[in-house]
Amino acid sequence: MDDEPLWYVAYGSNLHRERFRCYLSGGRPRGGARHYTGCRDPRPAGAEHPVTMPGGIYFALTSLTWGGGMAFYDPALPGRAAARAYLLTRRQFCDVLSQEMRRDIGADHDLSEAIAHGRQRLGPGRYETVLKVGERAGHPMLTFTAPAPHPPNAPTAPYLTMLGHGLREAHGWSAERAASYLARRPGARGHWTPRDICDLLG
Repeated sequence: MDDEPLWYVAYGSNLHRERFRCYLSGGRPRGGARHYTGCRDPRPAGAEHPVTMPGGIYFALTSLTWGGGMAFYDPALPGRAAARAYLLTRRQFCDVLSQEMRRDIGADHDLSEAIAHGRQRLGPGRYETVLKVGERAGHPMLTFTAPAPHPPNAPTAPYLTMLGHGLREAHGWSAERAASYLARRPGARGHWTPRDICDLLG
């Protein structure tokens, strides 16, 4: 079961491959304040694909890594959320999830409720609710988010830069399209214009 493949669907800063690599093999991403332990199995993802999910993302709370609002997924929002699916082993997914929950790696979380019923709450924290957002090649696609929407909070420039580069890398978008997408998200809307974000992306 530990090596059973599943898809981790990233919609925030882990859209960026180099940043996500820190969750797998350890390290501190450029522009971030946190050093990540890495997984027990540090191998790269077995495959990756650009995907979208029904719903949208919004920015809320305050990131200890980037400052400002963090990206959360809400399937009830209109539209579709741009994401990137990484094919991991179950054990790797559990260690990525533990790092997002700011827990020690090594716990093999029981994900059966999320896989069978689409939603599973592992705790009250910000990324402690696991959602199944589909299947691909016969494997479940899982992501994690907050248990309920939080009031919006504007993200910082370094965080938006990481997300923007991740969108461009994963989906092949232009800087203008990535900037427009991010500027429309709750939390960023009214604080960041597409031109502001486009300037961050060079």
